[in-house]
Amino acid sequence: MLELHPTCENCNKQLPPDSTVAMICTFECTFCCDCVKNILFNVCPNCGGGFVPRPIRPQINWKDDNCLTYYPASNKVVHKPVDPIQHRTFAKAIKKISPERR
Repeated sequence: MLELHPTCENCNKQLPPDSTVAMICTFECTFCCDCVKNILFNVCPNCGGGFVPRPIRPQINWKDDNCLTYYPASNKVVHKPVDPIQHRTFAKAIKKISPERR
């Protein structure tokens, strides 16, 4: 079950469960679209993988209690601002490789 972290790990922007700008990597590192595009170059600073839009968990119990009421979003903030210069060096070699080939 995705934790749905409440903020961008880099800029600490609020990313509520229904956010359409939340992006995650395969390890659920969570960043906003702006940081993924302009600072991270679609390279996760923690694992080197790429990002995809974070799914939105239904607010309404449409079926079998699979909704925010029964599976609430996390309130655990992970704020680890990325050093842009250091990340640029890290990402330089791998950002040209498509995420599915990293």
